[in-house]
Amino acid sequence: MRKTRTRACIWLSPGDRATLTDWIADRNTPQKLVWRARIVSLSADRAGVMSIVRSVGKSKVTIGRWQERYLASGIAGLCRDKTRPGRKPPLPAEVIERVLQTTLHEKPAAGTHWSIRKMAAAAGISYTSVQKIWKAHGLKPHLVKTFKLSNDKRFVENVQDVVGLYVNPPERAVVFSVDEKSQIQSPRTRGSTEPSQACR
Repeated sequence: MRKTRTRACIWLSPGDRATLTDWIADRNTPQKLVWRARIVSLSADRAGVMSIVRSVGKSKVTIGRWQERYLASGIAGLCRDKTRPGRKPPLPAEVIERVLQTTLHEKPAAGTHWSIRKMAAAAGISYTSVQKIWKAHGLKPHLVKTFKLSNDKRFVENVQDVVGLYVNPPERAVVFSVDEKSQIQSPRTRGSTEPSQACR
């Protein structure tokens, strides 16, 4: 048996009718608000659903949605778009810390180093989140044959400090990369080129 839609019974107060009429007539009114106002106005004039569909160029589902929105929330309801989900919240610090500690100090089962997907499965997060964490901390265990693990308890903290200098060096600072023999290999500068000031 085909389901038939009951026509929405909308009654407009003089104030609401005046507001809708102004919206429709004003050239500066956003078009989505104009056709919503027309749907409600035509519904209040007892126009049939198909007549409203032809008049505003919207589907029956859309007509019904805005009739119901007006009945539930009045004029204010016509001004609001459908609520959209917010941005995905950032990962908690403890999750990031756990990923880093596992990457640096543990090995996967039957493996010598972590891949992005193995780490994602172990940490219970998406592989894109693992990518972001590793990239932010300069870790690439999935791209090397061997990966040296540090026993330094403050390794994660130190890595964050060093990477932070390269990613966002202080103003008027000079950052140098020095090998074990204290030979300067590659300077990166930002702003001033006066090393004496940066090293003080």
